[in-house]
Amino acid sequence: MTHRIQPAGHRWARLVTRLAVLLLLAAAGLVTNLVSPAQPAYAHASLVETSPVEGEVLASPPAEVRLRFNEAVSFNERSIQLLDTNAEKLAIGTPGHVDGKGNTAQVSLPTELAEGTYVLAWRVTSADSHVVSGALTFSIGHPSATAAPVEQDAHRAVVVDTVGRALAFLGMALALGGALFVAVLWPAGRTDRRGRRIVWSGFAVLAAGTVVVLLVQGPYAAGTSLAGVFDPDLLGATLSTRLGHALLARLLIVLALGLAFGLAVRHRSRSATTATATTGTAAATLTATTGTATTATATIATATTEKAAIGTAAAIGTAAATGTATTATATAEKAATGTATTGTAGAAGATRRIVLPVVAAVGAVALPLTWTLTDHAQTGVQTWLAVPATSLHLLAMALWLGGLITLAACVLIPAGRRETSHAITLAPALPRFSRLAQVCFAVIAATGVYLSWRQVGTWAALGATDFGRLLLGKLVVVLAVVGLAAGARRFVRRRGREPLGLDAAPAAAVRRLRRSVVGEILLGVAVVSITAVLVNTAPARTSYAPPVHTTVPVPAAVADSAAGLRDASVEVTIEPARAGSNVADIYLTGPDGSLVAVPEISGRLESPDRDVPALPVTVTAAEPGHYVANSMSIPFPGEWVLRLDIRVSDFDETPVRVRFTAR
Repeated sequence: MTHRIQPAGHRWARLVTRLAVLLLLAAAGLVTNLVSPAQPAYAHASLVETSPVEGEVLASPPAEVRLRFNEAVSFNERSIQLLDTNAEKLAIGTPGHVDGKGNTAQVSLPTELAEGTYVLAWRVTSADSHVVSGALTFSIGHPSATAAPVEQDAHRAVVVDTVGRALAFLGMALALGGALFVAVLWPAGRTDRRGRRIVWSGFAVLAAGTVVVLLVQGPYAAGTSLAGVFDPDLLGATLSTRLGHALLARLLIVLALGLAFGLAVRHRSRSATTATATTGTAAATLTATTGTATTATATIATATTEKAAIGTAAAIGTAAATGTATTATATAEKAATGTATTGTAGAAGATRRIVLPVVAAVGAVALPLTWTLTDHAQTGVQTWLAVPATSLHLLAMALWLGGLITLAACVLIPAGRRETSHAITLAPALPRFSRLAQVCFAVIAATGVYLSWRQVGTWAALGATDFGRLLLGKLVVVLAVVGLAAGARRFVRRRGREPLGLDAAPAAAVRRLRRSVVGEILLGVAVVSITAVLVNTAPARTSYAPPVHTTVPVPAAVADSAAGLRDASVEVTIEPARAGSNVADIYLTGPDGSLVAVPEISGRLESPDRDVPALPVTVTAAEPGHYVANSMSIPFPGEWVLRLDIRVSDFDETPVRVRFTAR
């Protein structure tokens, strides 16, 4: 029985392949934990209800405070703080969920609280991994003259988090798009050192950006300074969240894809080296054979001259017999060696042809999921469609931008910067990438239209929200990219029809193509940067609330008793008409549209649907007939009534009720 000894290279290749598969399986386990059925919610959690309500004046200290959000939130011991009138932090209980409800937070308060106004500052992480914060103000006995300001030192963490996300996006593009270009679209790419460096740089940037997001998420969620990145408690809290699981899965996927790519390009490099060595060996063998034939010819000539026919015949017979045996033995050994080598090479080739493409495909599909399962896509409406659509959007962007950068760096550089023996041809890489880019743009356009509708909702929200304005800016940049790409595609199609092909294109045309591609790259990086900012911005569908414009007639009884108020009306504008701080403009207008002044207007905010006390609204006169409530606080979304008590004389006062809906 013969034992076959596999070459060390093949054993290493199998070990690396198995390790890549195990890493993908581990990452798949983490990603599976991220996929859990949940109630539909809207990206970026918003506060729905509080107890006590915002601005409420209580007769005695409450035993606890409850905060209910529209989706599940996570928090830690530092997420909720109570400040007294001097902005001093007071000791409170440990925050927790109410009866297992993930969308409701509860914290117990001290029983001995002096009279005055208190501020409960909260900072929680929503289901889409983004942090939302706010403050609840309530008073005991009577309100204080001023309330404590809420200070949070997290703005730098937000900036670093955005930079980390942008690096991760760019790294994914270089890794996936560059690897596809080098390994598939460009036949000579696997042996090109520059192409491999670009792909390895992509893996490194992707891993670095992921680590940055992982480390900064703790300070970002806690509202502390960047020094918190070294806090093991904050890091542990991050690793226990959905975002932490996704980031760990991303790092495992990056490692698996890196191993697969390294194995693919290493095999190609070794194949090229082996081919070169084989060619040299064949040449040497041919030379040796030629020399042997010459020597044999000289020997025969000498023997003929000396007329030693019998000796020569005997010598020739002996040599023939010996040579035949030797040749047979060599042939048998070569056949056995060739069979063993062919079997090993066949198994290794099957591994490369099947396992590596499968690992690469699974990794490329799974990598975008580490974003979409923890961002806006997995919250809100139609999550079943939003997650795959967003994943396709990111994947198409990565393949286009990463391939474009690799194409520009490796193929379109000036020919004078390369040696003549290493000149690069434009075909077939350029036409192949042009077709890929066309498919990517179609996917980006189709998914982008759907995702824009899902995150914006209405045309008015485009110009009225930060998310909408960023989206419009991204659209302008993308249209510019499409224009440049269309010009490059026309160049490829026009030159492809020429008999001499792309490589015969005039130098001036190639320079214009190169400038166009560089412009596409710069604009593509701008798109990636805007996308990173959009991820940290509340979607327009949830952040936009149309302002309230309503007109209510002045009651006839008051109009008859007050001069100038006959057929008068009250016009009210409330912006942004959503939970939180709002501004209400109140105009008292006569029948001819002129403003009518009254001695005083006071206001209260009432909820017709919930058992909450009326909240006072401070109304001041901006000008005769124009009154403003600059800080009207709406505790939670829903139906509300703004009651305006209009005093027309020292003895006459009438209420006017304005109904509206707060988002």
